[in-house]
Amino acid sequence: MDDGLDWIRRGLEQPGKSQAGLARAFGRAPSAVNNLLKGRRRLRTDEVAKAARYLEVTPPPLFGDDDMTHLANGEPTVPVIGYVGAGGLTYRYAVSQAGLDNVHMGGKKRAETVAVEIRGDSLGASFDRWLVFYDDVAQPVTEDLIGKLCIVALSDDRVLIRTIRRGGRRGLFTLESNTEPPIRDVPIEWAAPVRSMRPRG
Repeated sequence: MDDGLDWIRRGLEQPGKSQAGLARAFGRAPSAVNNLLKGRRRLRTDEVAKAARYLEVTPPPLFGDDDMTHLANGEPTVPVIGYVGAGGLTYRYAVSQAGLDNVHMGGKKRAETVAVEIRGDSLGASFDRWLVFYDDVAQPVTEDLIGKLCIVALSDDRVLIRTIRRGGRRGLFTLESNTEPPIRDVPIEWAAPVRSMRPRG
């Protein structure tokens, strides 16, 4: 099947590489990679560089030179992959959108570091238009994330910013917000601690 993803398929055949590992590199559930390879969704712009880094391969020219290191005024930047809107739901930019926003983090970044923009009062009115940076994605959730503010992905494809608490039974968690009722006893696909937050601009 000539869908432009053969470089990813070949990379996944290498020792030590897996769809689960690629999903972690994307910061998404394993189903996202499965759907990608089966043609059910398109490769997003920000995922090209992440796949190249994880698989240790060079993407074909059709993906352009977007690449691994974005610069703004000589400083390294990170991609803004979406925004957190009403209810804390993260909406991610689609690969078809013209251009991908990149912002300076204001601190040391990792290759996997990405950002989302808060829109509205999902974390409180004073955080409208703030940027949230994360990179260290855990799948499954690790003990050190309990009690921390994290980007959290649920099995129904919601991606939220919440504080993780232990749930009523093993494998389930309660997600707390300053402005909304807690989401109780839900499984988490993956989570990443918030590295930093700052106002945009």
